[in-house]
Amino acid sequence: MLESIEKSPLHPFLNPRSIAFYGASNSFSAMGTTQFRNIYELGFQGDLYPIHPKLDQVQGKKAYKSVLDLPQVPELAVMVLPTRVVPEAMEECGQKGIRNVIIVSGGFKEVGGKGADLQARIEAIAEKHRMRFLGPNCIGVVNPYHKLNTTFFPYDTCPGFIGMASQSGSFVTQMFDYLAKFGLGFSSAISVGNEANIDIVDCLEYLAACPHTKVIALYIEAIRRGREFLDKARSIAPHKPIVALYVGGSKAGRRAGFSHTGAMAGPDRLYDGVFRQSGIIRARSIEELFDFSWALGACPPLKGNRVVIQTHSGGPGAAAADACGRVGLELPPLSPGAREKLGPYVPHTGSINNPVDLTFTKNPLDYFHTIPKVLLEEEEIDGLLVYFLVPTQTVRRVLQSMGMDESQVKEQSRKIIEQQSVAVSALARKCGKPLIGFSLRTRDDFFIARLQDKGIPVLGSPERGARAMGALAQYARCSAH
Repeated sequence: MLESIEKSPLHPFLNPRSIAFYGASNSFSAMGTTQFRNIYELGFQGDLYPIHPKLDQVQGKKAYKSVLDLPQVPELAVMVLPTRVVPEAMEECGQKGIRNVIIVSGGFKEVGGKGADLQARIEAIAEKHRMRFLGPNCIGVVNPYHKLNTTFFPYDTCPGFIGMASQSGSFVTQMFDYLAKFGLGFSSAISVGNEANIDIVDCLEYLAACPHTKVIALYIEAIRRGREFLDKARSIAPHKPIVALYVGGSKAGRRAGFSHTGAMAGPDRLYDGVFRQSGIIRARSIEELFDFSWALGACPPLKGNRVVIQTHSGGPGAAAADACGRVGLELPPLSPGAREKLGPYVPHTGSINNPVDLTFTKNPLDYFHTIPKVLLEEEEIDGLLVYFLVPTQTVRRVLQSMGMDESQVKEQSRKIIEQQSVAVSALARKCGKPLIGFSLRTRDDFFIARLQDKGIPVLGSPERGARAMGALAQYARCSAH
């Protein structure tokens, strides 16, 4: 583990005070221009120097013919250039004293032949000038806490707690919108591309030390430094969860990985062993990668594998129970004491088994505080899965029947829903046990959005909620060893 994050070679890449940018122009359709604009449009506070051999101004900023003409030595250079001119630009950066470079340009080792020769050239230049570089064939980095985004997609969601390292660049950018759908965001995200100089192991070290990162997510096509990866992950995992999606296990995946980044993948069972030995939680899909990361970053530790399900609809409850069984979670019966406490709140049409299926409650507000409080206080229960469905129209009708006009109905219904989301989140914080929600509704529903904004993971199906709880159980087992 790093003594200080500033000692990581990645620190100046994610926290630069000044940037030289190659490849931006006044053509809005150019990839380099898009990436350049995304840097200053997120609000980057440092100095930004466009380098262009012909233009005096680029996107309203003074341009320089060469990096050698700059009034200072930037901490970072970003290159979106034709492959053939990258070595020349690298040499100029080295002469200027720039020690950190992001090479977005592709056409290197991943295409073989002359591309592999060009990659060898830039590696030699970096060694000569003691430079570090990301890429080539990457998309760069995002650090919303530093207002830095070098990618070609705008970062328009909140700063978050998921730190990501990816061997696919565009994968990172496409997750901006995906995470925003749940009110989530990255703490930092790093695209490593061909990993000619900086690799996944370096990223692990940085993200482990990053104070904004609660959980590390990895997109992996191949691991090049196997022993170092295993040792580094093993030292990090007990203190900070790591979730990995490996996509090179099949023949088709291996072919795609090699053509994508030049990665040499291995068989699925090999990576199963690597992840198991290092304490990494393996995700089997993009959906699981972020569901698991969300739960592991937002929930307290699961101390066992005993879970109770709360629902007011039998179908979602049964689906959740089945999914729990498939991931090794137990659904123990409630104690006589808990059943007695629940008695006044559960109608005769409901069930005080596990799942606890209320069907209907006399006071709907009991569903969000009184009942889950009883379940979370149960000593034989380690975690709670709750099906969240707020009949907003029913709330509105009740308020309308009280003679309220439309503006009052809207205000009061939002106030009631806000109160319930506060009650649920306060209960989750106080009890010290994981509470994971599931719902077929999305953030378009005000209640779901408020729960998520207050730190409650609410996933899109019973199965996803159960698998996320299973990831918590797996992490608890790994940490124990």
